[in-house]
Amino acid sequence: MKRFLKSLAVAFALAGSSMIAMAGDVHTDYDHTIKFSQYKTYSWGKVQTTDPFYVSRIQQAVNERMQSKGWQLQPTGGSVTVFATDNIHNQQEVQTMYDNLGAGWGWGWGWGGWSWCCGWAGPTLGPSTETSTTIDQPVASLVIDLFDAGNKKLLWRGLATEDLSSQANKNTKIVDNDIHSMFKDFPKAGK
Repeated sequence: MKRFLKSLAVAFALAGSSMIAMAGDVHTDYDHTIKFSQYKTYSWGKVQTTDPFYVSRIQQAVNERMQSKGWQLQPTGGSVTVFATDNIHNQQEVQTMYDNLGAGWGWGWGWGGWSWCCGWAGPTLGPSTETSTTIDQPVASLVIDLFDAGNKKLLWRGLATEDLSSQANKNTKIVDNDIHSMFKDFPKAGK
């Protein structure tokens, strides 16, 4: 079991190092008939999260992104109202780990005494074992909606879906990166 956990940790470290600065599954959409240049202020509506500590973290990340785009936060009465909600659920994932180099018999280039031409590959180099486990991976979805405060019409939506870590500081970085990605090209409509 220790060997499995070490292998799993190495696999995650390698996968993580190859995906530096990449955000999760982030999508945005907006009302293509709206000219966002008519909006300059925003206020917060309800922010509903599973973990109450993330209310202020989400608000802070969104405030930074919107204010960097020239929008001004108003305590009440902004021309746009921002809402945020999350959904956390467990998703079953199957993880399979392979041991040794058991290649088996098969067509191809190999060591089986048939030369380096089209012959049968040699026998396996050792017994091959595999271990499959099913785990419940916590997955979170974050939705951020911007509504016209006057007519209550949805103007823009951002959606991020991520696998969660068991460490709160990593999850905070995930939220920050996802919100940054959501607002990267905000607003696309109505220059």
